[in-house]
Amino acid sequence: MNKLSTRTIMPLFFAIFLSIANSYAQSENDKINTLIEQKKAFNKTNKNIIVFKIQIYNGNETQAYAVQRSFEADFPEYRAKIKYDTPEFKTRFGNFRTRLEADRALNAIKVKYAGAIVLEEKI
Repeated sequence: MNKLSTRTIMPLFFAIFLSIANSYAQSENDKINTLIEQKKAFNKTNKNIIVFKIQIYNGNETQAYAVQRSFEADFPEYRAKIKYDTPEFKTRFGNFRTRLEADRALNAIKVKYAGAIVLEEKI
């Protein structure tokens, strides 16, 4: 009788254990899917995107506009913009998605604008 009950109880125990483990895994998957949906909703409402810009000048207004004109003549594929951050004007260009893209552009312009730097900015 002891062997018969062991043969019956052990498979029953494993079946119950597997069913509990399976239901636990399903509930964890549901939680993960819920978190993913919450993150997607959050990203839609909070659109802070990090981009990389290259700053080629930092100083007075007159020189900032002169650098902008000179830069756009030298590199027509890029559009430079002037930004005023108290107390200085900054000439910047680009909205690069990755640091690698920004570094490639920086290497191309570094010959003419040796003081250029890559900056990270939220838009």
